[in-house]
Amino acid sequence: MHVFVTGASGWVGRGLVPELLTAGHTVTGLARSATAAAALRAAGAEVRAGSLDDLDVLRDAAVAADGVVHLAFKHDIAFSGDFAGATAADRAAIEAFGAALAGTGKPFVLASGILGVLGLPPGTVATEDDGHPGPPVANERVANAHFTLALADRGVRASVVRLPPATHGDGDNGFIPAVIDLARQRGAAAYVGDGANRWPAVHRDDAARLFRLALESAPPGAVLHAVADEGVPIRAVAERIAARLGVPARSVTAEQIGEYVGFLAGFWGVDGPATAKVTRDRLGWTPTGPGLLADLEHGTYFATGSADG
Repeated sequence: MHVFVTGASGWVGRGLVPELLTAGHTVTGLARSATAAAALRAAGAEVRAGSLDDLDVLRDAAVAADGVVHLAFKHDIAFSGDFAGATAADRAAIEAFGAALAGTGKPFVLASGILGVLGLPPGTVATEDDGHPGPPVANERVANAHFTLALADRGVRASVVRLPPATHGDGDNGFIPAVIDLARQRGAAAYVGDGANRWPAVHRDDAARLFRLALESAPPGAVLHAVADEGVPIRAVAERIAARLGVPARSVTAEQIGEYVGFLAGFWGVDGPATAKVTRDRLGWTPTGPGLLADLEHGTYFATGSADG
């Protein structure tokens, strides 16, 4: 299968490209910079120059491919305050892919999120059935996932893979290293209240394998969860970070947490466990990578600039 991948040089993409190539597929990755293009070529992928805003490029690449995996999202502008702009760009790209793939039966896999987007009561263990089908939702990213799944009615083998906020592993440049850097700067690793709130987590390589399985065999309209750790207590994460940095772990209020975790203030205190039972049963996906706490103990998160060297 020839696969077009957006976000191919990003965090999950860097795991997915070799996963696809090893499985015998060929890959074309979207690259918006010369650096990204060079990285993709070095990994063995072909390159299509452009960005998420180049809708003609996206349509043409989808037509030429046997399947599409859409990983890219404008996280930079989303976390700088323009979440609506990021989701609008995402929706335009999804619509372009839908138009190109309609009636072909080709697979289209969308990366979406779990934490804080499904509108579930705190502490509810999210399942693949939550959030869809359902009434119209205010969260634009969930609405984009609904739109993607509806492409099944237009002859697209569309599926959605929901990623946890802690998609971790060596080379991670996401939420967990951001929290570590801020803990180093602030001199403390903080959690809200008793820190019993939980985040789901998955190793990046396990997530990449799930995207490949979804591309190859997910039925149209499937919602999948890339979840290995159902819920890791944030206090345990903060304590592990504190121990590795040689700083205290500190309980703070919800009003204070922004001083310690910056742009993650709205998420660090969220209790949002999730299960992947349906996903495992449906696709035979079994995570094999280390859990989040083990990765924090033995991974490379503290290899540079940490208190323990």
